[in-house]
Order: sequence, then structure tokens, then C-alpha cells
Amino acid sequence: MKNPVNYLFTLLVMAACSSTSDKASGDQPEAIDQQSIRKIDVHAHYRYPRPYLSSFFQDWNMQAVLVDVAHEDSTSIRRSWEEYVDMNIENPEIFYLCSSLVGVGIDDPDFATKNIERLKEEIATGAKMVKVWKNFGMVTKDASGNFIQIDDARLQPIWDFLKETGIPVMAHIGEPVQAWRPLDDPMNPHYEYYKNNPQYHAFAHPEIPGYETIIAARDRWIEANPDLPILCAHMGSMSHSVDMVAERLDKYPKMMVEPAARFGDLASQNSDKVREFYVKYQDRIMFGTDFGNYGPAKDWTAERLDAEQKDLDATYNDLWRYLSTTDSLVIRKQHTRGLGLSREVLEKVYFQNASNFLGLQ
Repeated sequence: MKNPVNYLFTLLVMAACSSTSDKASGDQPEAIDQQSIRKIDVHAHYRYPRPYLSSFFQDWNMQAVLVDVAHEDSTSIRRSWEEYVDMNIENPEIFYLCSSLVGVGIDDPDFATKNIERLKEEIATGAKMVKVWKNFGMVTKDASGNFIQIDDARLQPIWDFLKETGIPVMAHIGEPVQAWRPLDDPMNPHYEYYKNNPQYHAFAHPEIPGYETIIAARDRWIEANPDLPILCAHMGSMSHSVDMVAERLDKYPKMMVEPAARFGDLASQNSDKVREFYVKYQDRIMFGTDFGNYGPAKDWTAERLDAEQKDLDATYNDLWRYLSTTDSLVIRKQHTRGLGLSREVLEKVYFQNASNFLGLQ
């Protein structure tokens, strides 16, 4: 019979090795109280007042950047800017502002000058960032009928102005690669969006440039402006592949990313691989959601407002669990396991990276 002392010692060593291995792989992450982590939702759309917002953000220890969206039609450009300014004035302890830029009128010789003057005013009002979005590449055309790509030389004076002013750009250029594929899988995390917004389902609109064309233009723009801080929203429209995102982060030192509305794409990939991505690029990733509200509450019942608040709390909680625990959960129809990120990584992703990027106190 084996020496019982030696046998016990062997068991203890094996247990210690197993424990160390579990901690190293993130299988047993530290339990972290979400309230103890400061947060900035760097991509939000809270356009209308709600009676619960102040206490809600306090409970989540969170602030948010209200990102303007400029929709264009045949007669005008519709923005959210004024409503967001009002929200910022009413809740300056919660909300920051992000302006926007579209390419409508780019053939006007004064296009850049006029937009720079407007941006100066909006920066003076409080804009910490300027957003460009999928209008470039997918919607807006110039007088020659060509889709305006983000690397169009006529936009360069605006980038130069923002570099000189120290204002970063949030870039939502392109769409998920699924936009160029048939809408035939209800489990696709983007199925509902393209079903309800068919104008952005590029597969059904062959006149829209291809995914690779738009991403290549975005890459050329970043490469041509190495001193311009750029936050690529939605994981740079490459959320289906953290390898593609990593390739760009390695190539462009000032590029940052955030995953708003693309957590489903991350959840569809191997959790260990996504976790390694977050750990490696922990100084380059921010927290964004695309959450918000889209209608005034003056005619809403108390029950409807309560349901909205509960749904919002549940969705933020799902993302917290995905990032901070190794729980099994479902994100946008994707069955996955949480990443179990450490406190150090969570503090950077949730708060410090955005604070540094936007120059907040």
C-alpha cells in the first residue's frame, strides 16, 4: 500500500495545480459587484426624458454619451441633436454629447467650411465627439451619382479641423457582413433589424457597394489620418470575426472599438477566443450598447414606463453577466458562456478607456 502521507501530499499538489489552472483560464472569476465599477455607455440614444433615468443610471453607476444620428431623405436631414442637448442640460451629471456629420451637399465648394462652422458651435455646446455613419458608403451620393465613401478627399479639411481641435470621431461605417447575405436565418442576430429596416439590407439592393469596398475605404481613411483618434462603433462592422478586428487594432495604433448592438456576434464566437481578444486589447475596447428610447413618454402609462425600465435593466444585466461572469446565457438568440473578465479589464472597458478617449475629468 502507498504511503498515506505521500498520497495525501500528491492529492494536495494536484488540487492546487487544478485551482491555479482554473483561475488562469477564467473558469472561476472573482465575483464582482457591478455597482463597484464605474461605467460609461459610450454609444447611447436616450432622446426623451424618463422619470426613472436619474435613479437608473445611479443604480448602474453609469454615464452615457448621447450619439446624434442624422437621417436623410429627399427633402431634409433629420437629427436628434436638439433633443440630446436638452437631455444633457437636464442631466449634466449623466449625459455627454456626440455630434454628427453626413455627406449631403458634398459638391458645394463651401461644404467643408460650413460643416466646420457648425461643428465649432456644437463643440462649444458640449460635443465631445463627432459621429459618421453608414450614410457614407451605403446611402449618400454626390452630384455624379456615386456613393460617397468615408475616404473622399473632399472631407479631409474636416478631419484636419478635428485633429487640431482634439475632437475624436465615432465611425459607424458599413454594416455587419450579414447585410450582404440572404435574410433566411431567423437565428441570425441581425434578422429582426433587417426585416424591419430593409433599406439597409444590402443583399436586396445590389446598387449598394460591397462589404469589402466599404471596409477598404474605411481602412484607407484611418491610414490617411494616423493622428485622428477614431472609435470604430459596432466593432468596426467586423463583429463576426474578432480576428479581423485584431488585425486592424494591430495596424492602426489610435483606433479603438466598441461593440454596441453587436454583442450577439461576439456571443456567436468561441468564448475563450473572445475573452483572449478582450484581455489582449483591454486598452482599446470601450463599452457601448446602442440602447436608448425613441418616443416621448407623455402619453405612456405608469405600467408601460415600468416595463421599459425593467427591460432596460435586464438587457444591461445580460451584458454585465456576459463580460464579468462565466454564466451560460443567451445574447440575441446566441447561446454562449460569459467571458469572466477580471476587475482590472472591466474597469478599463467599462470606464477608463472612454474617459481617456473623450478627455473627461
